[in-house]
Amino acid sequence: MNQGIDSRVRVAVYATDPVSATGIAGELRLRPELLVIPDNDFSKAQVTVIVTDEVDEGTVRTAKAIQRDGSRVVMVVTRLDDAGLLAAVEAGASGILPRADAVSRRVSETVITAAQGDGSVPPDLLGRLLDQMSRLQRQVLAPRGLSLNGFSQREVDVLKLLGDGWDTSEIAMRLAYSERTVKNVIHDITSRLQLRNRSHAVAYAVRAGII
Repeated sequence: MNQGIDSRVRVAVYATDPVSATGIAGELRLRPELLVIPDNDFSKAQVTVIVTDEVDEGTVRTAKAIQRDGSRVVMVVTRLDDAGLLAAVEAGASGILPRADAVSRRVSETVITAAQGDGSVPPDLLGRLLDQMSRLQRQVLAPRGLSLNGFSQREVDVLKLLGDGWDTSEIAMRLAYSERTVKNVIHDITSRLQLRNRSHAVAYAVRAGII
């Protein structure tokens, strides 16, 4: 009996509106694979479902605070415009559902996917999100020499050569930079990301899929 309980995904529900919280919690309790944690004890939940009318600054703060307690976040949102969709992603939401689609099966599937460490966004929202990211890259980042991963092309070029084992002078010669410029680029990367040294920077870039 205990083994069955332990195998269920522990989920909490947060909503400023008690009626919304009760409704979603009731939907989740219908699913035998889920265990609803009472009293909003997020520290005991693997996943917390945030029910909100829109993704505003308060929602983002709540999502980040819940994640600091170790719980992943799924958002159920009544009104989700493009800005709210992007804000939900930036807030670290592992799953996003429009309130109209928040039936028991859909919510439970999204919660389970989040508990497994994966993300879940409905196809129509994913299309909107990709459009948003494309516009961000084209209109905001590209004119500044940046990409969505937060690295400039110059930084990527230097990291790639570092990963190939080149030293500062060789990188400077290959990229037609001064050695001081190469050192500054490396220093900027390690300082910004709080990395220990060049090797740590290369390892970070590999894990992040940057090089």
